[in-house]
Amino acid sequence: MAETSAPTVLLPEAEVQRIVAELAAQIAPVIDDETVAAVLLTGGLWFAADLTRALSRLGRNVRFDALWLASYGDEQTSRGRIEVHAPLQRPIAGRRVLIIDDVFDTGLSLAEAVRIATEAGASEVLTVVFAKKPWPLPRAPEPDFVGWEAPNRFLVGYGLDHAGALRGLPDVCALD
Repeated sequence: MAETSAPTVLLPEAEVQRIVAELAAQIAPVIDDETVAAVLLTGGLWFAADLTRALSRLGRNVRFDALWLASYGDEQTSRGRIEVHAPLQRPIAGRRVLIIDDVFDTGLSLAEAVRIATEAGASEVLTVVFAKKPWPLPRAPEPDFVGWEAPNRFLVGYGLDHAGALRGLPDVCALD
């Protein structure tokens, strides 16, 4: 991997955790313990772990599941199609589902996850993203909860990656 420079910190770890706590406070009143929190793998794992722990501190102990979707591969731009590598494992018919993702960019992954949950019989589908990047065209569906309005830069850290690397950084950084 040829990097031109070290990542630039945009959100330090303490700010990331403050945003997660704020999102949990917004989400906790509209979900219950029967809600299935479905993380979009792989990038959403870091955010989902922190968010579900923050919800637990507020008395919400959600069911947990994962949906493995891919649209980027190791590229920096979306291929424009979604591949489902692993479906939901938990039955969600009649349940509220909270889809958790790291970043809202093209909106393709989130739209596909909402479609999958709806077709599986979810009674309600809510969506939360840690970061929302600007986009020149309208995207549907827009996330129900957004932690941070991110700049239009190539982001790494806190689950966001460059060809699978740098996901584990505790800060959100720009790599450009």
